[in-house]
Amino acid sequence: MSDAPPPKVASTLKHGLLSLSCILALLTFSVGSHGAEPQKAVFAGGCFWCMEPPFDALDGVLNTVSGYTGGHVPNPDYKEVSSGKTGHTEALEVTYDPDKVSYEKLLEVFWRNIDPLDDGGQFCDRGNQYRSEIFYLTPQQKAAAEKSKQQLIDDKKLPITDAGIATRITQAAVFYPAEDYHQNYYQTNPKRFKFYKWNCGRQKRLDELWGE
Repeated sequence: MSDAPPPKVASTLKHGLLSLSCILALLTFSVGSHGAEPQKAVFAGGCFWCMEPPFDALDGVLNTVSGYTGGHVPNPDYKEVSSGKTGHTEALEVTYDPDKVSYEKLLEVFWRNIDPLDDGGQFCDRGNQYRSEIFYLTPQQKAAAEKSKQQLIDDKKLPITDAGIATRITQAAVFYPAEDYHQNYYQTNPKRFKFYKWNCGRQKRLDELWGE
């Protein structure tokens, strides 16, 4: 007597196994298609109001937050940071999708929106609290930042003096988000933002350095 199941039962089992295989295949595809996890980058380029727009315009940037970092006082507020006594600088935390935009592209945008030759602040904003700085979160970010900085020197397109590039490359410290009224300032206060940027001479200096 054969141990094989009747034809009808065998057919049912076969279809069941096929269905299970299809489900497993779909689950595997779904898990594998989520892509990379969002990554963060932190840049300081003077007034954080002015650093938000160029990064927000990039496809692949998910969010930007203005804040303070690089200092020695916990939970500083705007008044404290502005005094220059906390060691912090105004900075921008960028959350991005590495499948859509690379860290190298973020660096390119960063350089084109600062004056890397200014060691006393940025544009009309003077003092250490407005210094330009790249805060790396991984060894890969550090290597990419150093490479991009060296590329600026090698390209010889900027009027670099013996003082060199003033922008620092530093391991990231605690990032403190700024007060709510500072977030997306260029959108919530467009007229005041445009006047400030013009009055500060920011765009004029950027055009001189990088071209219009």
